[in-house]
Amino acid sequence: MKADKTRSPGPLLFFDTGVGGLSVLREAKKLLPNAPIVYAADYAGMPYGMKSEDELSTRIPLLLGRLVERYNPMLVTIACNTASTVALDVVRSVLDISVVGTVPAVKPASQMTKTGVIGLLGTQATIRQPYVDRLATEFAPTKQLLRFGAPDLVHAAEAKLRGETPDQKIIDAAVAGLIRQRHGNDIDTVILACTHFPLVQEELQKSFVRDIQFIDGSQGIARRIAHLTAEIKWPEAPENGVFVTTGSLAELKRYRKTLNGFGLTELEVL
Repeated sequence: MKADKTRSPGPLLFFDTGVGGLSVLREAKKLLPNAPIVYAADYAGMPYGMKSEDELSTRIPLLLGRLVERYNPMLVTIACNTASTVALDVVRSVLDISVVGTVPAVKPASQMTKTGVIGLLGTQATIRQPYVDRLATEFAPTKQLLRFGAPDLVHAAEAKLRGETPDQKIIDAAVAGLIRQRHGNDIDTVILACTHFPLVQEELQKSFVRDIQFIDGSQGIARRIAHLTAEIKWPEAPENGVFVTTGSLAELKRYRKTLNGFGLTELEVL
């Protein structure tokens, strides 16, 4: 369902545990540079990847309900693979606006690979989801899909966006977790199944001993958002974006330069 063009264009709401969803916002802003933005980070609930499905399927809809009530967005994007694979259906059932999810890019990876061996890096919660099994069965039945849970990459990405150097041991451990598996040395394509992970793609490539094709869902998500809002007349110039956190504002000081670069100049607490 496309957004209602008769209503005043509310903001696009992006939701993640932290700043990983900026990898999705980056692509969306290329297509919709003047769309008003609210970016919500559930720092009080981080890390999602180590929480149970029951916890997440309760927490996420409640938070998004509060966010929708406060900001009246045109559309919601769950810019988090873990949240999407666990709670997307529940969120869609309780919100009366369009909700775009983020899922592992298994289909395009299966079309890209030449060796037939694909690596998938995600959080522990994402890689164990039956949803990923269904994607593999439907889109990559003849491929080898090697999964590895690398939740510490989230912290490496967060550190990078604070202006720090990511811990190379974290990067190397994630890569080793893939290549040490059977057929791991034949991996030529890696799915980054957490929106934080594209932020450290350069560091991951350096840790591999050969060139790797990396794929994530951010461009496809951006195209979906643009399609759903195709009839909306956005402002003629970009407005100040809002970054809202469930944590403390003090913790955001180290991210201020990065957030400003995305036009997220207004900081608020939920």
